[in-house]
This record gives sequence, C-alpha cells and structure tokens, in this order.
Amino acid sequence: MRKNHQPYFIKKFITGLNRFYIAHFVRPQFTLLGRMPQIFSPQHLVVFGDNISVGNYAHIISSPDNKIRLTAWPSKGQSARIDIGDYCLISPGTRISAAQHIRIGNGCMFAANCYISDSDWHGIYNRTRPFRCTKPINLANNVWLGERVIICKGVSIGENSVIGAGAVVTHDIPANVVAAGNPAKVIKTINPKRRMLTRETLFRDAEHYYANMDGLDQYTLAGNSIWGWLRSVFFPNQND
Repeated sequence: MRKNHQPYFIKKFITGLNRFYIAHFVRPQFTLLGRMPQIFSPQHLVVFGDNISVGNYAHIISSPDNKIRLTAWPSKGQSARIDIGDYCLISPGTRISAAQHIRIGNGCMFAANCYISDSDWHGIYNRTRPFRCTKPINLANNVWLGERVIICKGVSIGENSVIGAGAVVTHDIPANVVAAGNPAKVIKTINPKRRMLTRETLFRDAEHYYANMDGLDQYTLAGNSIWGWLRSVFFPNQND
C-alpha cells in the first residue's frame, strides 16, 4: 500500500485505544514505566517477572510476528532486574533476559532481533540445572545495537558506541567506537568532540515533538474519507 487512507479522526481514535490499553494492561506489568511511552502493538509486548523498569519517552515497536520479550527470572537467592533508561528505542524481536541485572542507559537504540542476556542459563557439563553462571550487563548512554546483535553475560559497552549487525559481544567494548564481528572487535573510532544528535536531543521538548507529529498527521491524512478508507481495506487496488 502506497498511501495511508485512514481519516485523521480514525487514527486519533485508534491512538486513544492504544493509550488506554497501555495504561490499563501494560503499565501494571512494570515496576516503572515512564512518561509518554510509545508502544506499537502493545498486545505483542511480553513482560515476565518483577523489577523491570523503563524510563521516559520510550519507543517500543513490537509486532504480531516478532514480539518483544522482557524477562527477569532470578537465580536462587538473588533478585533479577532490568533497568532501561530514558529515550530508548527497542525494535521488533528484541529479547532481554535477566537472571541478575541488566542496565541500559539513556538514548540507547536496538535494531530488530537483538538478544541481551546476563546468564548462560545452563552449564556445559551439568545441563539439568539452570543459572550456572550469571554476570551483570551494563550498556552506557547512547549505545546503538544493529540488527541481530547478541550481548553476552558480563559485558559493558561504553557511551556512544555502535555494534554492527550480527555481532556477538563477549567482552567489554570501550566508549566512542564501532565494533563488529563474532566475537565483536573494534573496527573504528568515533570522534567524541564532534556534535552528536541523540534521541535525548529529539525528545528534549517532547510536547513540541508530539504536537508537530500530530500536525503532520492532520496534513497527510487531510481529504481521506471513511468510505475511501473502508474501500482500501476490503477492496484494495494497485493505486492504493
């Protein structure tokens, strides 16, 4: 489909239903869910366990065929935590599984199908007992993970660093670098003195941002009719 045929009032109604669902069915599953979360397909966000927190202005993009899963499953005698900072972007298929503690800083961006786990979950020689080895994970502010990145237990990644698609991160990555490969290795440095526009920059005035987006919706959906939208849903053609 080349065009969104929804009338503006239909989109506003669907957005309102989405916010209602988040407030009444998603928010209670978190220890903390910050201000103005944008959660797409919230019914396909799976949250399991206590002590899962997400900061302000999060963008969580789930989908029916690629759910996001946040799991805090403590090992014996310990508590498990997932702490996600402000302004973060989490794309479809991302899985974050904590047996101890996973900390994610502000402004981090995760492309689709990333996997972050602070545990091996089973031992090599005794595969009948879970939680054989756990070590906390720490991602600093503005870390960017490419598609299908895997972050293993005990890893810390420094501020502003980028991990290339498909990388497997088994050891610490310093700040202001690009790393890629299996196992991930530093392949490039990032100039920390150069001005960087981050997601925090984008949402520093969140009210203004969302007002602009609403104005853009009004402009792009102007002229759409309820009948034209229904026709495109039930009788689509090549011009749609």
